[in-house]
Amino acid sequence: MSQDDVTARLLGFIRDKFLGGDPKNELDESTPLLEWGVLNSMNTALLLNFLRDDLGITVPPIQINGQNFKSVKSIAALVQGLSVAAGE
Repeated sequence: MSQDDVTARLLGFIRDKFLGGDPKNELDESTPLLEWGVLNSMNTALLLNFLRDDLGITVPPIQINGQNFKSVKSIAALVQGLSVAAGE
């Protein structure tokens, strides 16, 4: 799966699950998810489940940090890097 595909799926998931569909279309790939309060502990857990169940990527605990989860773009890069490391 390309990084653009991952980005699109992440944007869709976050809009639907955390932003009520994002009616004002405010979310983009560089939106600061932590600063805006989009990701809290519960939402991060739901996002990690989405990554595991829908994208087939298990994020190691050491990779769950503010730098990797600051934006959709950074999450997509993390997913892409973990996919490459896993040989997918």
